Amino acid sequence: MNKKWLYLAMLAAPQAVADDLIHWWDASVTALYGEEYDLAPSDKQTGFTFETAGGWKYGDWFAFQDVTYFNGSNVDKTSTTYGEISTRFSASKILGKEIGLGAVTDLSLAMTFEEGEGQVKSFLYGLGMDIKIPYFSYFTLNTYRRHAIGSGNLSDGWQVTPAFRMDFPLGNSNIVFDGFIDWVFATDNQGYKENFHFNPQLKYDLGAVIFGQHKKDKLFVGFEYDYWQNKYGVNGIDQNTYSVIAKYHF
Repeated sequence: MNKKWLYLAMLAAPQAVADDLIHWWDASVTALYGEEYDLAPSDKQTGFTFETAGGWKYGDWFAFQDVTYFNGSNVDKTSTTYGEISTRFSASKILGKEIGLGAVTDLSLAMTFEEGEGQVKSFLYGLGMDIKIPYFSYFTLNTYRRHAIGSGNLSDGWQVTPAFRMDFPLGNSNIVFDGFIDWVFATDNQGYKENFHFNPQLKYDLGAVIFGQHKKDKLFVGFEYDYWQNKYGVNGIDQNTYSVIAKYHF
């Protein structure tokens, strides 16, 4: 499938599946603008991220497609794409009883496929955990083994990915703090350095204020912070920047 059209399938597919298989789903599009990005044709970028997430009979899923445009008059490449598709098979859902211990409320088989332009395809597999932490709307922790696809991809190793969300009521609206961390460590190739990517968003529910409570959790505005130590596994390239964002949930 053409990567630039992947988001269309991501947005449309859940609507075509029976309710007994899909328990809930969400789709959104985010517009971003930021500066001071490293290892790119231009340090100024405008992007669109198409996302879908949901729960199904045997687990959950999350997928996104980034379309990034490089802002500059002298760039040799004007745009690029990158996407990930992730799913987890829940032990609690498959066995029909709660599987967990203490703060860990569920265990899952977690899998992710990464694909972008160039030698960046990877398949990840490992253990996922749902963890109940006070003040967090959700907190998940996936530990993966990374398998790089293609001779030019050196990112074999291990990866830990926590994802989280916190909600802070404010008047008749809400502030959301959510995001993820990708920590790639114990890499198998000396040419690919361990790297740490922290990517949170701080968003205000503007839709609830402008359009009323029936549009709550629809339109958000805010900021995305991006810290990436040893970006793309390149030693000494530490990206530290932010973008202004607007996000709409369908």
